[in-house]
Amino acid sequence: MPVLNKIVIQDFRNIELQELAFSPNINCIWGGNGEGKTNLLDAIHYLSMTKSGIQASEKFNFRHGTQAFALSGTYDMGSGVQSRFSIKVAEGAEKKIRRDDKPYTKVSDHIGVLPIVLVSPADTDLVSESGEERRRFANAFISQMDRQYLSDLQQYNRYLAQRNRLLKDTDPDASLLETFDARIAPIASRIHDVRARFAAELLPVVCRYYEAISGGRESVGIAYSSDLSRHSWEELAASHMERDKALRYTTAGIHRDDFLFTLDGFPLRRCGSQGQQKSFLVALKFAQYEIMKLSYGFPPILLLDDLFDKLDMNRVGNLLQMVAGHDFGQIFLSDTDKSRTEALVDKITSDRAYFQASGGTFCRIDGQVQD
Repeated sequence: MPVLNKIVIQDFRNIELQELAFSPNINCIWGGNGEGKTNLLDAIHYLSMTKSGIQASEKFNFRHGTQAFALSGTYDMGSGVQSRFSIKVAEGAEKKIRRDDKPYTKVSDHIGVLPIVLVSPADTDLVSESGEERRRFANAFISQMDRQYLSDLQQYNRYLAQRNRLLKDTDPDASLLETFDARIAPIASRIHDVRARFAAELLPVVCRYYEAISGGRESVGIAYSSDLSRHSWEELAASHMERDKALRYTTAGIHRDDFLFTLDGFPLRRCGSQGQQKSFLVALKFAQYEIMKLSYGFPPILLLDDLFDKLDMNRVGNLLQMVAGHDFGQIFLSDTDKSRTEALVDKITSDRAYFQASGGTFCRIDGQVQD
């Protein structure tokens, strides 16, 4: 299983230049808000997914006053094999991704090589925002395990973009629209089927984790909502054609799918308290971790950013017991409370590394600055 031994970060967010060596087990980063804890964890996420897990706009990843950043990580890939992965991003230029100094033919070839799960305060968007956030989560989750799904998703998005450009014409070519629809139909059907299986597999695992965190006081649900659950792509395209032409974009399809989260049968976003929503999101991400672990045969890297934010102490206690009872791989844990972090980690293992974050600089607890 991939284990991150060392990372080098240059001009990423508030981190000017850092070189850090990590424990293969648990790594704890503590410090106040805005000191760089989240930026370090997101740099690790970026090396796995080639994009931020928190910031959608690339321009906000550049350190203030710069127009480029670079990340590199040395990983133990198992069986004595080490590989170095690097990413360079510059404003207005193509993203450069390399493995052992050899560029990837396609960026998508890297997805799934370094499996990762991020639990972050930004996860609240999965409940509070539109279906786009939940689709993005599902796509990132599934794509790490299923390369065909990732390929289908990319192809669907290309055809959809071409179809939408055609719809912007005053009088769209009907034969071209039929051609796009014929190409989209089988791809859309495959994506729908994978998402439906994904939701069915995810639900019982989320329920189990939520019960462990909440003490079984409520029940949660996940329902997959898709236009293709009721009609084929061909039927959707035909029935929405006039509307598509009037609005000049494709109004139905898997790009409008959603995953509906419920609490005791009611929408979680409307009826769940802040603590209940946070508990659900933690359960969702830990379910992702378990499913990916089963799929790969080894645990992915786990990033826990301010995990205990908004959880009451009973829920924190339940979660600590759950973490301590599982065979986890490499973990990165950030928190603002040093004593709470130490209490958590000391119960789990003696093999750990501690870092203090301050203004984008990271210092070992023994006082050794790493740069």
